[in-house]
Amino acid sequence: MPRPPGPSEPARGSALDAVTVVALSDTHMRHRELVVPPCELLVHAGDFSRRGTSAETREFIAWMASQPAREKVLVAGNHDRFAELEPERLRELTVRSGIRYLFDEEVTLLGLRIWGSPVTPAFRSMAFNRERGAAIRRHWDAIPAGLDLLVTHGPPQGIGDRAFFGAHVGCEALMDAVRQRPPRAHVFGHIHEAAGEYRDAGLPTRFLNVAIARWLGGTRPAVTFTL
Repeated sequence: MPRPPGPSEPARGSALDAVTVVALSDTHMRHRELVVPPCELLVHAGDFSRRGTSAETREFIAWMASQPAREKVLVAGNHDRFAELEPERLRELTVRSGIRYLFDEEVTLLGLRIWGSPVTPAFRSMAFNRERGAAIRRHWDAIPAGLDLLVTHGPPQGIGDRAFFGAHVGCEALMDAVRQRPPRAHVFGHIHEAAGEYRDAGLPTRFLNVAIARWLGGTRPAVTFTL
């Protein structure tokens, strides 16, 4: 369980002037290769597993719980089948481990409003898939205005979503929602080969594709930024 704050530390969940965020996605059981620096908020944007098994899920959650962060936020991804099939068990594991698991829901931590979702456009019948159009738009309609941090597994259309074969495969409906209700930052992964930070003209949002596993092998370092 998370340790209580020391005498000079803010209480859990209280606001800070600036929050150091470490963001990860698509670790696919390579998490033990990473060094997570001390931070206020650790975020994982899904695909922590390879095969989506209970054993992989438990191993990853134990690792995430041990990292040097005051608060931890997790969404699942299309590989994380256990999270889809056993949502109550996953919720129990994360609560017990001091991790905030988000499925189309908001939480306020350290003074930041954060909303997260595992949903991605349908691809090969994987976890949390929804058909493009009305089916997936229903999820993005729930994204509130005024967010500090939006965490989704997949990218919006046209931003950090260019696949190795050249097509932009992000979600059009998610991009519409972000344009209508722009968060200060949007963290995602899913498209490994498009990792990096992006901007979109006319929007204040920082877009960060934080996919860790490289397409041809190896890992990238965790991404650190402030809010």
